[in-house]
Amino acid sequence: MRSSRRILTALCFLPFAVSTHAASGPFTMEQVLNYPYASELAAARNGGHIAWVRNIAGVRNVWVADTPTFKPRQITQYKDDDGQEITQLTFSPDGKSLVFVRGGDHDANWPAEGNIAPDPNASSDQPKVTIYAANLRGGAPVKIAEGDEPAISATGKLAFVVADQVWTAPLAGKGKPELLFFDRGKDHQLEWSPDGKSLAFDSQRGDHAFIAIFTDKTKPLNFLAPTTNRDFSPRWSPDGKRIAFVRMPGQGGAPQPLLTQTPNPWAVWVADVTSGAAHAAWKSPYSLLGSYPETAGEANLHWAAGDRLVFLADLDNWPHLYAVPSNGGKATLLTPGNYMVEHVAQTRDGSAMIYSANAGATSGDFDRRHIFRVGVDGSKPQAITSGDSIEWTPVAADDTHVAFVSTGVRRPPVAGIASLDGKDRHELIATDIGADYPMAAFVTPKPVTFKAADGLTVHGQIFQSGNGPAKPGIIFVHGGPPRQMMLGWHYMDYYSNAYATNQYLATHGFVVLSVNYRLGIGYGHSYHHPDHAGPFGASEYQDVVAGAKFLQGVKGVDANRIGIWGGSYGGYLTAMGLARNPEIFKTGVDLHGVHDWSADLENWVGPAGKRYEKGDREQVMKVAFESSPIADLSKWKGPVLLTQGDDDRNVQFSQTVDLARRLDAHHIPYEELVLPDEIHGFLRHASWLKADNATAEFLTRQFKMK
Repeated sequence: MRSSRRILTALCFLPFAVSTHAASGPFTMEQVLNYPYASELAAARNGGHIAWVRNIAGVRNVWVADTPTFKPRQITQYKDDDGQEITQLTFSPDGKSLVFVRGGDHDANWPAEGNIAPDPNASSDQPKVTIYAANLRGGAPVKIAEGDEPAISATGKLAFVVADQVWTAPLAGKGKPELLFFDRGKDHQLEWSPDGKSLAFDSQRGDHAFIAIFTDKTKPLNFLAPTTNRDFSPRWSPDGKRIAFVRMPGQGGAPQPLLTQTPNPWAVWVADVTSGAAHAAWKSPYSLLGSYPETAGEANLHWAAGDRLVFLADLDNWPHLYAVPSNGGKATLLTPGNYMVEHVAQTRDGSAMIYSANAGATSGDFDRRHIFRVGVDGSKPQAITSGDSIEWTPVAADDTHVAFVSTGVRRPPVAGIASLDGKDRHELIATDIGADYPMAAFVTPKPVTFKAADGLTVHGQIFQSGNGPAKPGIIFVHGGPPRQMMLGWHYMDYYSNAYATNQYLATHGFVVLSVNYRLGIGYGHSYHHPDHAGPFGASEYQDVVAGAKFLQGVKGVDANRIGIWGGSYGGYLTAMGLARNPEIFKTGVDLHGVHDWSADLENWVGPAGKRYEKGDREQVMKVAFESSPIADLSKWKGPVLLTQGDDDRNVQFSQTVDLARRLDAHHIPYEELVLPDEIHGFLRHASWLKADNATAEFLTRQFKMK
């Protein structure tokens, strides 16, 4: 489910040739971007098997490891930088095969016209989103069917989604796929019962949604406690007799104000599968802090040991885990403290939750992630990892071990493992990092804070190396905006790419300040949900200005040479800086940014609907325009590099086209890098190399550096 007030991220392009070696220095851009990246970590429900995707230079492959040694091995043999994602790794119940999805854009905000899969490699054959199965004992992966969202039952039956309907096909790849059942709704979030005989799913009906159960074709679908609400995230009880789910009000009623924040209430319900009788196990308070969570995994609903339900909520201003009896009662806070819980999983026996959090005893842990374990009975959380490393995406590798992705300031992300008590930790590197990778030359980023004009304390990290003459300063602004840049590599490949680029800039004559402006995560609900932000007033922009003024005062920075760069929402803030404060920001690189909120307002706040009541939408249109870079275009002076892929499914390519025409009209210098058929988060390594080289070359040239 997407927030009706979602605000996005962006990228951009250039029409001139760019060298793969942008500048002399301790390393080239080609070297620093040639890092391995581990993602999509998954674990089998039984036995001891884990799997992950390893991407190096755009070549994605699946790796697995098995208990007790967890020695990694590669099970796919893809060779090309073809821009085809590998996602949704799913083990069969017997642990003998692994299903995965190849292709698509799983971070898109809307589908492409005709629901066509991305083709960033300009292939003559149209790519398809396709499900494959790999035999863990060897052999090439087998194509199962075109489809997405695979779910495998305890009996080995595969269900998946094609065009919002549920299909099935043999796991062996021999046999024709067929529609499993018909439903008038748009079906997603497939969850098999523990015995593998019934499939629960979310049947989306526009302004409302149901939880439904399919058993076999001789029986009608069973809709659980249908109402005018939106029900989603079904979770079976261990005995298969009940289903817990999230319930939110259906879309309707008088228009809610957009310029003023209003609560977004939700509840956890439990329904009996046989009778359909349902009750609320927990209801949120009607308050801003009680609103539906918008961080990773959102509600993170789990059915745990002791007949408890575990979920995530922001009730005390922080995203935390709570446990409540399934028959209702008081919710117990499991993770107290001023930190956010992010990636959440469960131990095999359901007695504890394992999660990542920006908590720990090491200085700077507010800007890191570590892995923790907490009993669902309310016992004290215990650290599994600690120190100046960074870890995320924990999964239960077996009954006594947790796997995760591990990184730090220098070593790129790799799969790692440790026992549940934190002992016997080691990384599953498998020659992931080449001997010539330039991580030894990296700058160690330092956490800093500074004050915005309204008094808010803003967070950031500064990259600075060496002494000598004063250097140009660069402000980096992340996208999202619900993101947090960290003191090292990032758990999103998009921002790990940005981290590598900032390391390049910091070792090639710049001082870089990465600004974690309000609207970002990691610093509490109120920081994440400020008033009058984005199209409703751009209050977060003052944090970017505060960061630039802080950077101007840093020893070793030339206060008269400040640039700015960022992608998506960071592209928007880059354009804001160039338009509103040309006396500070002399030049910038804007990757796929939003430049006119009013042009695509429905993408950010939802359609107005054909009704008499309009709420404050007319006023919103005015505020949205005034919160856009183009509203201050008359003040824009500095040159800008515009970069974007024209198959962007997160920010309309028309945003960059429109800005370019306006810059033409005002005779403002700009350059372009347009990547045909690329999406928002570039799928090909070659695209990132071209864009990042162009970024470094442009900033170097604008500041007349050697």
